[in-house]
Amino acid sequence: MTPAGRLRRRTLLRAAVAATTATTAAGCAGADPAVQVAVVWNGGELARFREVVKGYGSGVQVISAGNDIDAFLRARKLAGTSPDVAILPRSGLVIEYARSGWLRELSPASSYAVPPGMADLLSVGRRPYGVWVKAAHKSLFWYYPSTVPDPPRTWDQLVALTKRLGARARAGDGPAPLAIGAADGWVLTDWFENVLADVATTEEYEALARGEADWRGPPVHAALDRLAELWSVAGAFPGGGRRALLTQYEESVIQVVHHRRAVLLFEGDFVDDVGRRFQRGSEQVETFRFPASRVADSPLIVGGDAAVAFAGSTRGVELVRWLSGGSAFTPWLRAGGYLSPNVSVPLAEYHDPVRRRLAAELRTAGVVRFDLSDRLPGPLTGSDGVGIWRIMQDFFADVTDGVTAGEAARRATRQLTTEAARQAEAARPTESGR
Repeated sequence: MTPAGRLRRRTLLRAAVAATTATTAAGCAGADPAVQVAVVWNGGELARFREVVKGYGSGVQVISAGNDIDAFLRARKLAGTSPDVAILPRSGLVIEYARSGWLRELSPASSYAVPPGMADLLSVGRRPYGVWVKAAHKSLFWYYPSTVPDPPRTWDQLVALTKRLGARARAGDGPAPLAIGAADGWVLTDWFENVLADVATTEEYEALARGEADWRGPPVHAALDRLAELWSVAGAFPGGGRRALLTQYEESVIQVVHHRRAVLLFEGDFVDDVGRRFQRGSEQVETFRFPASRVADSPLIVGGDAAVAFAGSTRGVELVRWLSGGSAFTPWLRAGGYLSPNVSVPLAEYHDPVRRRLAAELRTAGVVRFDLSDRLPGPLTGSDGVGIWRIMQDFFADVTDGVTAGEAARRATRQLTTEAARQAEAARPTESGR
């Protein structure tokens, strides 16, 4: 069995154990069990969501399914014990489950209003099967103003700054320019999506997200070439590229906010959840938008978590409708660390000044693209050791280990094309109705 196969088998076994445990817990709830909700959140996010559902009229049991909620839910489906509701981190899963007949059609609250195009990502045949309950702004760099008094506003300025700081780091005269959690493949796909959104047209980006475009086309090559230009800068990362491939997302945040072994960190608004815990000193971390070719056209990449109700659960439909209302997440808004996808929520409701500013950007950004890897069908969407996550890790390893940008891009696009073809072949019997 391949390492990826062993990983998938271990994940499924863990999910099956978790499913059994959750089912036992539900069975002990009595004749009128609580509405059961499976989520990927843990730690502070899980605690805040539990505060949210305390405001619901009936009892709600929240289960943390871990990072691979797909494996968890498939195990529960096989056991005949699907939860009432799941909150999914990828819109592609909503579509896949809906087409398999697992989900109930949904009607969100009348106050529900999301940025253009987001609602359509959760529909099949114009019938909605999910509602967005949490958004992520995924086009941010984080830094201390004392280290970067004049942040780069364009891609060329970012490359120039990285080269300058990289030279100083190699001479032992300062920290590395960039922290990156390359051990987590989703971090690398977030980089790729921001660059792709800048070099591709709307039609080209959307075609790739739908699985209808050629991964060997000019936009993908242009995006990979641009990433290679930056990632191959000598001294770019603390400990070099090989160390970066062992660095997980949270550690990369700590490298900037606590150890100050790196100057800049790219990732979404959720960085401050980690940053607040490990920040050292009184200086506050600030942000700037992911640099594009031109300042005026800087694209915004958004992600999100969507609530779905499983077939056969009327109570699940009712809970999801309640979650889509403008006031359901007020406790989380007040606590901070939450960005609502519902643009009808007044900005004044945000007690967190960072999220208030980012919520305003969701309303005003001229170019908005949804996270591409979260929309890709089947295994290509990526998880640990497979799909586009693994392919981007291979690409990162190549360009930080001396492989030319052209050769690294050819290897990556060949892998992407192979995976896409395999996915299309696997989906064909379903599409034909067999």
